[in-house]
Amino acid sequence: MNKKILIESLLRAPIVKKESYFYVVHPITDGVPEIAPELLIEVTEEMKIQLKKWMPFTRIVTMEAMGIPLASALSLTLNIPFTIIRKRRYDLPGEYQVKQETGYSKNDLFINGLKKGDEVVIVDDVLSTGGTLRAILHALQSMGVTVKGVCIAVDKGEVSESISKETNVPIVSLVNINVSEKGVQILNEK
Repeated sequence: MNKKILIESLLRAPIVKKESYFYVVHPITDGVPEIAPELLIEVTEEMKIQLKKWMPFTRIVTMEAMGIPLASALSLTLNIPFTIIRKRRYDLPGEYQVKQETGYSKNDLFINGLKKGDEVVIVDDVLSTGGTLRAILHALQSMGVTVKGVCIAVDKGEVSESISKETNVPIVSLVNINVSEKGVQILNEK
C-alpha cells in the first residue's frame, strides 16, 4: 500500500487544543488549508483497494462533511452512486433521524435515499470516539440496510475493533494515529 503523501502530511499537520482534546488539522479530515489532488488521489486509490473486498454493493455512504470528497472521488472511479448522511432534516418520505454524539459534539443526522435490502459501504475521513459511526451503523441495521464494510482514512481512536464486534461490520483504516501536544504519531499502517 502506498500512503506516503498521507503519512507525511499527517506528520506535518498542526495540532490545536479544543478544551482537553488535541485535534489534528489536516486536509483530509478538515479541508484545511486545501485538499491537494495528489493527496486525494492517493487516499481514494487506497480506499478503492479496501472497498473491492466488499463488492458488489449498491451504494457508497458517507457522513457530512469531510467524507464527501472521498465518496465523490470513489463514486466517479467505481461508477457507484453515493449517499450523504446529512445534518439537516428534509422531511422526505422514509427519512430516518439518528442521534449522534462524539467526543466534542452532539447532533442529529438524517438518512435519506436508503431502504431495506440496500447493500452499502461506508467511507469517512476520520474515526475518533466512534460516536457517529456507531450511531449510523445501528441506524442502518435497524432500517434493514446491509453494511458490507467501513473504510476510514485516518483512525485516531481505539474504538474500531469494539464497534466492529458490536455491529458485526468490518472496519478498516488506512492509517492509525495518536495525537498529542507533541504532534501526530503514526501507530501502525493498516
